[in-house]
Amino acid sequence: MPELEEEPAEANVVFGDRLDVVRRFSENLARHGEERGLIGPLELPRLWTRHILNSGVVAPLLKPGYLGDVGSGAGLPGLVLGIARPDVHVTLIEPMERRVTWLSEQVNELELGNVVVVRARAEEAALDRPLDQVTARAVSALRKLLRLTAPLARDGGELLLMKGINAQAEIDASQKELRKFKVSNAHVEIVGAGVIAEPTRVIRGDVRA
Repeated sequence: MPELEEEPAEANVVFGDRLDVVRRFSENLARHGEERGLIGPLELPRLWTRHILNSGVVAPLLKPGYLGDVGSGAGLPGLVLGIARPDVHVTLIEPMERRVTWLSEQVNELELGNVVVVRARAEEAALDRPLDQVTARAVSALRKLLRLTAPLARDGGELLLMKGINAQAEIDASQKELRKFKVSNAHVEIVGAGVIAEPTRVIRGDVRA
C-alpha cells in the first residue's frame, strides 16, 4: 500500500492556525479513503499536493457568507474550505449515500459547526437560501457544470469552479451556456502561485438571477 505523502511545509502557509484540523482530515482520508471508494489507490503519495493544498489555496477567494460545494465527494474542496474558513457557512451537496455518510462523519469528528451536508443532486437540492458563492472540483465540463451550479447562486452571487490547464478553452467553448445561465465576467484566476508548486486554476463568474 502506498504511503501517505509527508506533509509539505507549504501546508502551514496555506492553513495557518487551522492546520491541525486539516491534518486530522488528511489522516482520516488516507486511512479510509480507498476502502470507502473516496480516492483512488494512487492518490496517497500526492494527497497533500494534488488535493488538499490544491483545494486550500482557494480559501482566500471566499467571502463571509454562504458557500455551496457541488459534488463534494471526499470533501474536496468543500470540507477543506470549511476547515480553512470557519467564518463561511459551507453546504456540501452530494448525492451518493456512502459519500454523504463520510462527509457527515468528518463534520462531526472535526467539530465543524459551519458545515452542513445535504444529500441531493445539485439540480434537485432544496436549500434554505440562495448561495453567495458556489464551487465545484472535477465534477464535469463547464458547459454542463453551469447548469448544476449557477441556479444555486443568488442574484449577484459568484461561481468559483476549480479547473485544469484547459480552463480558458472551456470558457471559450461555453459562451452559449454562460449567456443562458446569466453568468458574466467569466475568467480564469490562478491562485497559490508562489506558495504551492502547481497553482490552482479557478473559473470565476458573476451570476445574475
